[in-house]
Amino acid sequence: MAVIDCETEAALAMTRDRYGRTVRPGAAAAARARRDAAAVKAYATDLAPQADALLDAARRALNGLPPARHLAGWRAVLDGLAASATVIRQALDHPADPGSPAERTQHAVLWPHLTAWADHGSIPSDLADQRDGWHSTNPLAGEEQQMWTERAQAAQRRGELDLIESWYAADGQPITLAYLVEDDDSTVIALRGDPGVPGWQVIGHFPHEYEAGKALPAPVPPGVLRPDVSRFNRPPSAPELSLQDLIRDVVEGHSAGDASNALLGAVQRGYTAGPMVRLQELLETSAQFAGALENAQSRQIGARLSALGRQIEFLTREVEAAAEDLGATVAVLPPHRTPVLRARPRPAVDTTPPTSPPRARTAARHR
Repeated sequence: MAVIDCETEAALAMTRDRYGRTVRPGAAAAARARRDAAAVKAYATDLAPQADALLDAARRALNGLPPARHLAGWRAVLDGLAASATVIRQALDHPADPGSPAERTQHAVLWPHLTAWADHGSIPSDLADQRDGWHSTNPLAGEEQQMWTERAQAAQRRGELDLIESWYAADGQPITLAYLVEDDDSTVIALRGDPGVPGWQVIGHFPHEYEAGKALPAPVPPGVLRPDVSRFNRPPSAPELSLQDLIRDVVEGHSAGDASNALLGAVQRGYTAGPMVRLQELLETSAQFAGALENAQSRQIGARLSALGRQIEFLTREVEAAAEDLGATVAVLPPHRTPVLRARPRPAVDTTPPTSPPRARTAARHR
């Protein structure tokens, strides 16, 4: 589905103008029809024979997991995928005539169900594949665990605890791999808990990351920032001017109004928001993402990003005011700022070329 999506996006890009507006609607509809047909074929070939067995295995694995906050959401995902599989199976059992408008309609109706599997099929797949590896393990215990935890805490205070990777175990607890650096030597250790707040513990030490992966609880599928977002059902992008276009408008302009309009385009709000407004949206969304990570360090970074977003909002208002003031000057560039021709005119064929200036005589040099 990722390959199909990339190919479709490339085809749809050929139907849009420089601002992202669709100017060839017939070609865009044909590209989407090819996408729908390819997705139906891929599902029928690769997943339809295994969908029910996959969901059954995922449910059995889910029933064996320890209680955690994410289990109810996973059950809802499995139920939704089962409903989509039923709809797709019914359509595959009663296909429309090949190449007919009815087939196009049938495929278009199936597209949301196909993308549900593309977006969320990793959850039943991971549940089924790792049903024997979810159990929590704790290679360290007692005094040894306390000793390694104290060493790791000391390294963290020295700035010599380098985090490598993190994931969530089936019980909802975060696990983080890190390099514990001591006397120019490093050891891979595993931490349970948030490394940014007191209370985390070392649960294992390993010669390398591969051994850690075999000994530690398997990762569960990560979450999403917004539950209703689909990679394969994105809303059409709003037309927008790039900063390069706006800079070009200023360079090629002649009056204060030209530069003012370019600046106002950068701070325009609403559906066709300008680059500065989009940058503020990016910072605010990234701040939400950092906060959703739910650890101490990311919450601090989220606060920094929120502060930067407020600064961009202040700058946006300042740019807007400066742009309006610039436009109010109704000034134009003075005529002495004359252009320079890129291609200089050639002399006519029947004209005598100008004589070159005489060369300056230099005195002979003697040794």
